[in-house]
Amino acid sequence: MTLPFPPMTADPPASPDAERRALVALSLVPGVGTGRVRALVAAMGSATAALGAAPRRLAAVDGIGLATAAAIAAWDDEPAVERLFEAADRVGARAVALDDAEYPPLLRRSFDPPPLVWVRGRLAPADAEGVAVVGTRQATDYGRRVAEHLAGGLARHGITVVSGLAYGIDAAAHAAALDAGGRTVAVLGSGVDRIYPAAHAPLVRRLLDADAGALVSEFPPGTPPDAKHFPRRNRIVAGMTLGTVVAESRSRGGALLTAAIALEEGREVFAAPAPLFSESTGTHRLIQRGYAALVTDADEIAEVLAPLRRHAPAASPGSPGSPAAPAPTLPADLVAVERRLMEALTTEPRPFDAVVEDAGLEAPTALVYLLQLEFRGLVRQLAGKQFFRV
Repeated sequence: MTLPFPPMTADPPASPDAERRALVALSLVPGVGTGRVRALVAAMGSATAALGAAPRRLAAVDGIGLATAAAIAAWDDEPAVERLFEAADRVGARAVALDDAEYPPLLRRSFDPPPLVWVRGRLAPADAEGVAVVGTRQATDYGRRVAEHLAGGLARHGITVVSGLAYGIDAAAHAAALDAGGRTVAVLGSGVDRIYPAAHAPLVRRLLDADAGALVSEFPPGTPPDAKHFPRRNRIVAGMTLGTVVAESRSRGGALLTAAIALEEGREVFAAPAPLFSESTGTHRLIQRGYAALVTDADEIAEVLAPLRRHAPAASPGSPGSPAAPAPTLPADLVAVERRLMEALTTEPRPFDAVVEDAGLEAPTALVYLLQLEFRGLVRQLAGKQFFRV
């Protein structure tokens, strides 16, 4: 078989800095979005190689047509890249590529990870297991109190609070995490040097001065806020967190989009109940349709997420969850089927099929009794039909 072009020769790997600059350069080529950048890097081995490839090689990559390939091959605006890095330097920001150790690991595993994000501040290991607290911009006093209650409680559990720095619920969540002495990450729909809304500049300064988190954006420095940017911001909020909490939402809005993305990613979704006669019916809809677990306290969220966290505060010796703690005694009133299920479960999530097999039960029978155990607070269910002992 004759190839339409000779095989590529292996070039020495580019330096991390050169690769980041190449990623930025690719993103500046008209018609090249995040998906095409990832396709080019996967096919060519690096962004640096893609920038130096011939148009015919580029056009052979899935999703890259002749016009886009020609635009990439013709691109020659290194000063534009330099200006972006200079703008980042002025505010103490840096570019973090998908393969960098600092890149949020959950976001890396999401369906649509940005090939590169701009970070201002510091991302700590615990931020890799954060929880999003989101909601409406037109927050009521009740909604703000809910956001403060849940975000502050999560921070006291050592869980980083992630949100979008918007008016209303987002700002309340960021501030409550800081008030509790915790960490918070703000994901922007603008460049990290363009704080939006501007009224939240003091909140950002407080975050940065306390070394209590970071600003993250896929948009390069200097990018102004734009309505079309916010859905992309929301996918990062959902993608970089273990779960999303909707504190208050109308029947439509960005918070519900964030929750939907979290569900698609297989992450946990929680929602707080709204007052009966409130217009904030979005959280009720999530709960009624089984999309979100009803929560009233951060302890409930932390309990569900505990098996998924590696950076949880160490348990004291002999406490539940500590390696030295004795195995919990099963309740004496369990019937035989419940006991078999409890013995097949552990404190780590297990797939339903594995539990059924180990318990030696039929799937319909096992599901009925697992739900009964869940009602008693002895078992929890996670996304993907996984169960664990509480």
